[in-house]
Amino acid sequence: MLRTLVFATSLAFLLPAVAALAQTPKAAPAHKPDLADRVAGTYKGDIISDARGSSKNGVTVTVTRVGPDKVEIRSSSARIPTVTIPLEKAMDAILAASGPSVFLLDTVRSPDRLDLTIDDASWSGNRVAAAPAKK
Repeated sequence: MLRTLVFATSLAFLLPAVAALAQTPKAAPAHKPDLADRVAGTYKGDIISDARGSSKNGVTVTVTRVGPDKVEIRSSSARIPTVTIPLEKAMDAILAASGPSVFLLDTVRSPDRLDLTIDDASWSGNRVAAAPAKK
């Protein structure tokens, strides 16, 4: 009888531990948030200068994280082609780290304003939606 009681008590103490081990482990974050996460989202603005044509209002630009500190720029205007831009931080700004494109977001003065120059077309606009969090 005593042995059965000890066994049952031991089993009662072990059940929570076994249940905890049986649970599915929580998924680790996909990556540490970086500059690309900070700027990802949808922006609306205007082509304010274009070496090949006139300016254009109401142009949507989508900034998508494609890697660590790297974004892809897509535009609703064919005048601004899709490009991938590596990013770096310089003082209070997030800038293009290299390449022919200009990417500028001032994180202090105007954190939702983005300025781009891609293929001789300059665009300026404001964020309307942040990128959705990935599951």
